[in-house]
Amino acid sequence: MKNFVFISPNFPTNYWKFCRELKSNGLRVLGVGDCPYYELTQELRDSLDEYYKVTSLENYEEVYRAVAFFISKYGRIDWLESNNEYWLERDARLRVDFHILSGWQVEDLARIKYKSGMKEYYRQAGIRTARWHIVDTLEGCLSFISEVGWPVIVKPDNGVGASDTHKLADEAELKAFLAEKFPDVRYIMEEFVTAEVNSYDAIIDSEGNPLFETGNVTPNSIMDIVNNNDNSLYYIVKDLAEDVRAAGRAAVKSFGVHSRFVHFEFFRLSCDQYMGKKGDVVALEVNMRPCGGFSPDMMNFANSTDVYKIWADMIAFNRSTKPQGEHNFCAFAGRRDGKPFAVSHEQLCEKYARQLRMVERIPDALSGAMGNQMYVGLFPTEEEMNAFYADAVREKEEEKAE
Repeated sequence: MKNFVFISPNFPTNYWKFCRELKSNGLRVLGVGDCPYYELTQELRDSLDEYYKVTSLENYEEVYRAVAFFISKYGRIDWLESNNEYWLERDARLRVDFHILSGWQVEDLARIKYKSGMKEYYRQAGIRTARWHIVDTLEGCLSFISEVGWPVIVKPDNGVGASDTHKLADEAELKAFLAEKFPDVRYIMEEFVTAEVNSYDAIIDSEGNPLFETGNVTPNSIMDIVNNNDNSLYYIVKDLAEDVRAAGRAAVKSFGVHSRFVHFEFFRLSCDQYMGKKGDVVALEVNMRPCGGFSPDMMNFANSTDVYKIWADMIAFNRSTKPQGEHNFCAFAGRRDGKPFAVSHEQLCEKYARQLRMVERIPDALSGAMGNQMYVGLFPTEEEMNAFYADAVREKEEEKAE
């Protein structure tokens, strides 16, 4: 029996489904987390063969001892994974320390975690990237900006999501950023790109071939959602655009992806600019894990399938025969608490009762980018989806005016 160590199987809350499908495929599933066992959901408990609680997943020695314990009890570990961006580096270190050859190793991190390191592999794939500069001195930054113009985007070279991301519009804002930035963090500065974010989401087998492909579109910037405390909107596409599919597959080959669930982000340019013509697909960044939050469930709804099963089949058998059925748009709307919405929660749920598939509060750890109250609905046409979005985020005019 193969042994699979799943790091933090309780978060995000839907990740127990990965464990369930691994176990149903005959793997021994061993969880490591900082949540007390009695607080785990019954579904997760039933999906694990054993669980090792640590005081903190941030404490490497504790997690190391947990994996060592499992090895002493069950033998060598075949797979170790969290499917979580935050733990990718920790996962890689554990694989190296315990000679687990499946999955990314520490030597791979420069090209998959550092935004500057991704540039060369996009270039090799024939995909254009934004011009960039590693933040150094005021003079160095101004020299770069003299080439690309204002505004510029500044973010950690090794960052998660849109946290600590800044749009700088002039020299005064640049000086303020340089004075206030975290001193031990390496930042990358990029030219500003006017675009819509389109993603390539796929489950890749051991030969680098896709077993499943889809994508999402984010019409508003995640950076703006976080920085402006805004509502969140994005959707799983009904059918993946062929230019996004081609770019995604090229990136998979260039980055050397094997046996993974990936979320690659691209810009679709909204107007002609330095990177290309309006409508062109160019690079943003790669994420070597599933799209965040409840996106895997949304992929299931949009494609009438089960990506948890497809992923577990890839792990266990390096193939999957899970079929797809009818395709639809699957829309996510994340409302921010405290806003004067024109359509109340109860009215929205009643009006879209037939279309809604999930209505839940968003965990605090995800609310920065996703809002506080989520609604996930299924729509056969883009027009119907846009009508739902209008109802979901429209605010009362009189209160907005105040």
